[in-house]
Amino acid sequence: MSIRTDAPTRREQILKEAARLFAERGFHGVGVDEIGAAVGISGPGLYRHFPGKDAMLAELLVGISGQLLTGAKRRLADADGSAPSAVLDSLIEGHIDFALDDRPLITLHDRELDRLRDSDRKLVRQLQRQYVELWVAVVREVYPTLTEPTARSAVHSVFGLLNSTPHLGRRGSLPGRAATSELLHRMARGAFGAAGVV
Repeated sequence: MSIRTDAPTRREQILKEAARLFAERGFHGVGVDEIGAAVGISGPGLYRHFPGKDAMLAELLVGISGQLLTGAKRRLADADGSAPSAVLDSLIEGHIDFALDDRPLITLHDRELDRLRDSDRKLVRQLQRQYVELWVAVVREVYPTLTEPTARSAVHSVFGLLNSTPHLGRRGSLPGRAATSELLHRMARGAFGAAGVV
C-alpha cells in the first residue's frame, strides 16, 4: 500500500478518531461531542462533514472493504507476469499492512457490522466476497491441488489469523512492526501450505 505524504483531510481525521473511539467503547458508547473533541471541533461541527454517527460507521466499514479490494487489484496488476507465489506474497503483505495499521477497523467490523443499514451491510459483504474470490484464484494457482471450497476455507482461515492483530496487545507490546509482519507472513504461508498438502 502506498504511504501518504499529504496531511489527512478533516473528514479523514474524524473517521480515524471515530474508528478508534468506536473500537474502544462501542458504537453506542461514544457521542458525537466526544468525536468532535478528539479532532478539535464541536460536536455539532461534525454535521458539516457527516449527517451522523451512522454515516461515519458506514463510511468506515464500506470504505475499508473497498480499499482492500482496490489495493488487491492494484497488486495483481503490478505483479502481472510474476510467479503466482510472488503474487500471493504481495496479497499477504497488503493484508498485513491493513491488519497492523488499521486494527480499530477490524474490531469495529467484528462488533458493529450488524448496525449498518441493510444496503450498506450488503455492499460490505459484496466487496468482501470479491476480495475473497480474488485471493481464492491466486491460492489455487499456487496450490493447484486445492478444490475451490477448500481454497476458500483456507483464505477465510488466513484472514482470521491476520485479523487477529487487535488481540496481540497494545502497539507498544508488539515485537516491532517488521518482526510482527514477518511472523504473520510466515504463518499465513504455512497455513496455505498445510492446506495444499495432499
